[in-house]
Amino acid sequence: MMVFFAQLGTAQEVNNAAQFWESLKKHCGNAYEGQLAPGVAQPEFDGKRLVMHVRACDANTIRIPFFVGEDRSRTWVLTYNDGVITLKHDHRHEDGSEDEVTQYGGTSTNSGFPNLQFFPADPETATRIPYASSNVWWITLNEQQYTYNLRRLGTDRLFTVIFDLSKPVAAPPAPWGRED
Repeated sequence: MMVFFAQLGTAQEVNNAAQFWESLKKHCGNAYEGQLAPGVAQPEFDGKRLVMHVRACDANTIRIPFFVGEDRSRTWVLTYNDGVITLKHDHRHEDGSEDEVTQYGGTSTNSGFPNLQFFPADPETATRIPYASSNVWWITLNEQQYTYNLRRLGTDRLFTVIFDLSKPVAAPPAPWGRED
C-alpha cells in the first residue's frame, strides 16, 4: 500500500498541461491541412480546404487561425495560466470587427493529459450563448495528428476535424482582423 501512494505522489507532480503546451508550441509557425472526421456532417465545410496555422506563440498564448476555404474568420486562442489551459474562439468579420458570437470557450478543470485537454463551457459562454452552455471542447495532440473536437452534451451535436501534422503546408494569409 505504501508503494502505491509513493507512486501516486510522483505522478501528480507532473503537470500534464505544461507538457501539452510545450508539444503544441513546437508547431509554432507551421500550417497543416485537415479534414472532417468520418461521419461528421458540416455542410458549410463540404468541399472546402481546411487549414490550421499555429501562427503566434508566446509564454502564455498560442493563436491558431482555422480557415475554411476562403473564410478566415476563426481563431482558436489558447492561454496557459496556473497549470491549466483555456480555449477561446475569436470570430471576426472580413473588416476585422468582432462577430456577435465570439470569445466563447472554457478552461480545463485540471491539468488533463499530455496529449489531451478538455474545455467545458465557462460561465461567460453560458451567458453569451445559452444553447452552448453544455458544450465540451477537447483537443488531442500527438506526433501525427491534432484534433479539435466539440460535443454538445444532451444532443447529437458532435464536430471533429483532424489535422495531419506530418505534412506542413504553406502558411495562409493572416486571419481577418490581423496583419502579416
